[in-house]
Amino acid sequence: MFTGIVEELGEVNYLTDAGGDAAVIAIRGPLVTSDARHGDSIAVNGVCLTVLDNVDGVFTADVMGETLRRSSLGALRPGSPVNLERAATVGSRLGGHLVQGHVDGVARIIAREPADEWEVLRFALPSELSRYVVEKGSITVDGVSLTVMAVDEQSFSVGLIPTTLKLTVLGAKAIGDPVNLEVDVIAKYVEKMLGDRHVG
Repeated sequence: MFTGIVEELGEVNYLTDAGGDAAVIAIRGPLVTSDARHGDSIAVNGVCLTVLDNVDGVFTADVMGETLRRSSLGALRPGSPVNLERAATVGSRLGGHLVQGHVDGVARIIAREPADEWEVLRFALPSELSRYVVEKGSITVDGVSLTVMAVDEQSFSVGLIPTTLKLTVLGAKAIGDPVNLEVDVIAKYVEKMLGDRHVG
């Protein structure tokens, strides 16, 4: 479990085809690897990965084919910056919201609207996720816990403060770039308990 508060901007060392339906990724992140052990969880652009090795500030992790298909990790290249967050511990401050690190889909940036001190980003909204996204609700974008400013059937927007622009990959993303989305898990549980009454 994570909170969507990015701890560090890491850097991809490599993403290698491991043969078959999987890959191995290596990421430099001195902060998140400072206490990382084999089997620990680290979110990479919002994707929960399990640490295999941790050597000199670089950790490696297996990436299954399902993860490559459902996220934007397969598009990463050596040198790509990535948002990193260690799993929350009991007693941690919950600065964002409950984030599982289970990506629900990939969206693309369709607009950036800079203001004096902040910026509004608008993303295309995959149709299968639109029912889970509500104004003033929580959403995770590339591992960043954000509040939805506005939403319609095709898109949603969020506001980014200077800290988020500076300390996460969202500050450097361009129009057309892919981002990982995780909707609020509570919405999915409520839907399940109500018998999935959504029509359409």
